[in-house]
Order: sequence, then structure tokens, then C-alpha cells
Amino acid sequence: MIWVNGDIVTHLPVTDRGLLYGDGVWETIRVQQGKPQLLDWHLQRLSAGLQALNISFPNLEAFRAEILAACVAQERAAIKLIVTRGTGQRGYNPQTVTEPTRILQLSAWADYPASYAEQGIRLTLCETRLAHQPRLAGFKHLNRLEQILARAEFCSDYQEGLVCDYFGNVIEGTMSNLFVMRADDSVCTPELTQCGIAGVMRRYIIQTLEKFGSQCHIHPLTLKDVEQAHALFMTNSLIGLWPVREFSGKQYTIPPLLRDLQAAIHTQA
Repeated sequence: MIWVNGDIVTHLPVTDRGLLYGDGVWETIRVQQGKPQLLDWHLQRLSAGLQALNISFPNLEAFRAEILAACVAQERAAIKLIVTRGTGQRGYNPQTVTEPTRILQLSAWADYPASYAEQGIRLTLCETRLAHQPRLAGFKHLNRLEQILARAEFCSDYQEGLVCDYFGNVIEGTMSNLFVMRADDSVCTPELTQCGIAGVMRRYIIQTLEKFGSQCHIHPLTLKDVEQAHALFMTNSLIGLWPVREFSGKQYTIPPLLRDLQAAIHTQA
């Protein structure tokens, strides 16, 4: 089911700048027992993205109410939020637009095999590299061509692809954030100030590690750091946490900490 500006519809104007230029932001939220999980954090990142793109959106609380209403009867689902700059005249100039477009899309839950979370996934390295644009780093803007190109590189033998920037820094997966666990049980995740998406589940994992008495170190990582790791895992709001069992010919363990984090995700309110 799809709502556009609060109305159930099946179409969008072809002059909307989200369609024409990818001029907007989006979020995907896990729905459990009628509640959108980590909604406040998703709306915070949505707002940060809108601010970065200089899109005025005064209807955030009304949007929140629509989200909550859409989720009430859903035992398990996914809801996608999209805000575009709206419909305007031809050309890049955003000053011709006065009213943003808000979109809600409620979808059935994607049932990935339980083995991905239990036994881990196979991870491959993508050739596609991410460009640096710090003004767009961290949030989910509607331009996702780099991720599409990277995802097209691998088949069903792999469940996720690792993407680097042009300087050789490991950034993220095509749809997830990367965490590296070293032999001393310290946990690291890549710095995302130049490119990449700072996932809401990434934020949750960092906070949960702090509650466990562990600190997650955020700094640039290389492929050598990944290959020498004791354990790897990938996260996003829908998959939760997937351990990595194999990358670049190396087998990785699944330490108890990962099971504790999975349990925390499962029981979150």
C-alpha cells in the first residue's frame, strides 16, 4: 500500500524531482507488532538529510502520525519513507518548488533464510568504488546508482558485497554497514564522513556495545583490517545483524558477542 501526501494512490507526477533528479531522501523501517522500530532515530536522520539538501519540510509530526497509523495492524512488515523536493519546473533550479512530496510505502516482510543470521553469509568484494561527497555522506538520498552498480556485480553465491572508496578505504556493504571484530575483542566500524550511509542499526549496535561495556572504534579501515579480523558482521534495519562466515577465501568465527547483539536487536522495543 502506498500513500502520497496522506492519500492512498498508485501514481506520482512525472514532474516530481524525486523521479527526475533523485532530489530527496528516504528511510526503511522494520515494523514489529504494530510498531515502527527506532522511529525517532530514523526521523532524525531523515531530517538531517532534508536539512543537508535544503528541503523545507514542516510536516514532520504529521508524517510521524501517518507512519504510526500505517503500522498499527502490521505484525511484521517494512515501511519506506520518502520525501522529495516536490514538483517544479523543468531544470535543476530547486527554487521553483514550494511543496515537498511525502510518500509512505508499506511492504510485506522480506523473509531471508534463517541461515544468514545463524550460520553467517558469504561476502564478496565489489569493483565499484564510492566517490567522496561529504555534503551527501551519512544519510539516504535518492541517488543510489553506485549501490545498484555494486549489487549487479555478484550473484546468489554471495549474500552481500563490500564496497570501498577510490582511496582503498573500506566503507560499507551494498545495503548494510560493516563491523570488524579483532582478536582482542575490540570492535571497529568505518568512518563515514566522506561517503556511505550511517545506518540506524549501526547506531543501535554502537550504543548497545556501550551498554555491554565495550567501545566501538570509528575510524578508516582497509582491506587488510578486514582480512585480519577475528570476526565480521553486517547490519541494517531490516536484516538486523548477519555474521560473515567467509570473505576473500577466509573463514570467520561467530563469537558470543554477536549472538548477544542479535538477541538485543530481537528484543528491542
